[in-house]
Amino acid sequence: MTVAVELYRSVPRYVAARAVGERLPGLLAGPLAPLRLVNRDEPQLPADGWGRVRPRLAGICGSDLATIAGRTSFYFSPLVSMPFVPGHEVVGELLDDVEDLSAGTRVVLDPVLACAARGVEPCSSCLAGKTGRCDRVTVGHVSPGLQTGYCADTGGGWSGMLVAHRSQLHPVPDHMTDIRAVLVEPLACAIHAALRARPETGAGVLVIGAGTLGLFTLLALREFTEAGRITVVAKHRGQREQAVRFGATEVVEPEAAIGSLRRSSRALRLKPERGKEFLLGGVDVALDCVGSRSSLDLALRTTRAGGRVVLAGLPVAGADLTPLWFRELEIAGAYTSGAERVNGDEKHTFELAMDLAAEAPLEGLVGATYGLSRWRQALDHALDAGRLGTFKIAFDPGEG
Repeated sequence: MTVAVELYRSVPRYVAARAVGERLPGLLAGPLAPLRLVNRDEPQLPADGWGRVRPRLAGICGSDLATIAGRTSFYFSPLVSMPFVPGHEVVGELLDDVEDLSAGTRVVLDPVLACAARGVEPCSSCLAGKTGRCDRVTVGHVSPGLQTGYCADTGGGWSGMLVAHRSQLHPVPDHMTDIRAVLVEPLACAIHAALRARPETGAGVLVIGAGTLGLFTLLALREFTEAGRITVVAKHRGQREQAVRFGATEVVEPEAAIGSLRRSSRALRLKPERGKEFLLGGVDVALDCVGSRSSLDLALRTTRAGGRVVLAGLPVAGADLTPLWFRELEIAGAYTSGAERVNGDEKHTFELAMDLAAEAPLEGLVGATYGLSRWRQALDHALDAGRLGTFKIAFDPGEG
């Protein structure tokens, strides 16, 4: 048996969380959460090439919080299996010999449960190394689940045990601390988003949001692209200060964003009879690292005609898509990781993220860790992290 925080199907709690969770987020860590601390049977190894992993640290991601709050789309319903143990940002200890990795190796988890993990013939995306686009995430050795942390059979990081396929495991260098290693997966997502943005040399870029994903995307833009002026929209003071340290040209509050971008891009600012202002002109590329209606609205309304908008944060419905049509914008999703081409070389995003995690100024970004028994306090902290000046909250399953 293993202790785990488990998300289970509860229609009344889902409806309640969706109705009031955004206005009263504290309730999501209390009576509204469709979560429970349980003793579960340890997950079984589905096939050869799999091994058991004991999580050492497991981060709480924005998509985890959106799932708990009932803010994710029903589109995902056939892509998960319940009950499942959340947690896909994981550094752990491998407990079995798995191909070339020996028991005792520290590993970080690439959570996507793609064709190799499922024991099926590789789809065209997996053949190209684009495992985040896998078409087979509902079949094969394990139950449906787009990732570890959303699959009933694999377990997740918010537990004492999970199972993972060799294709998901990346060994951690001895010199890297667990605190840095638990940030490798979100760094990989941010690097992928920055590379999907494809800013040209000197391009004006807007990054909306300065939580972990937004800050890491800023870091990746500076490390892997030749972007010029980067404006970051940050809600809280601590986020604004960190964005400056990570290389933002300018950091603005949401209410000041349109005015600032009008001045820096020399755009024309227009005010509709009803609704929000927008620009004719604006940035070349915008990355939405929040995934809210207002953040996508801002991206669409401040990107120049023919520009590119990247959805890096898990999106919600409701944005006005008129600018997408009228300004002939390109819109792109940025989900997880895969094969990347950087400076003419092809590398996996996790390889790039591991190198960046070893060198980047990441001290203090993991603001607190909690044992599994304190899951309510952990989620409460994560839901209010921005206001409290915290960026990443993690579970330490070995903590009492």
